Amino acid sequence: MMQQLQYRKKGVTYGSVQVSKDIKYADDQPIVPWGPRPSKSTVKDMRINLGISAAIVVWIGIMANADWKPLQFLCFAFFYRILQKLRATEPPITPIYNEYGEVEGRGIRMAKRVVRALGLIFGCVFAASLGYTAAVNVIEFAWQYTPRIVYYYQELIVTAATSVLLYITASYYR
Repeated sequence: MMQQLQYRKKGVTYGSVQVSKDIKYADDQPIVPWGPRPSKSTVKDMRINLGISAAIVVWIGIMANADWKPLQFLCFAFFYRILQKLRATEPPITPIYNEYGEVEGRGIRMAKRVVRALGLIFGCVFAASLGYTAAVNVIEFAWQYTPRIVYYYQELIVTAATSVLLYITASYYR
């Protein structure tokens, strides 16, 4: 039985049956298939991501109250960055053309990349907002009041935290 398992992992089969990659690499499959997967970027890409994050944090630091505009620009910039990274890390496929000369499944692959990029971005915004809310609740519970600075700089705190999370996500995950 162990010998057959070793053969399956190597892709060796009996007859004309091929072992699929899902079976061959079953132990390497992620638990959550749509979740972020480790994928380190190049140094140049990491510097670009850091520059975007730093520029947004400086912008909100200077403006102090910008009506959530920096967060919107941050999401747009990282949407493009993550979408390009997903496109670059996608495995190459052999194009299959239909009767109209269009590549089969191209739209579905693009839609999956868009949904995944949006999921990663909104997940970072959600985590930062949830972290801010949890911190406010802990401060209020511990001190029996909430300092004004926490309320006045909500936008700054959430946008800066989102900026850090998006930098990490865009640089080290896909």
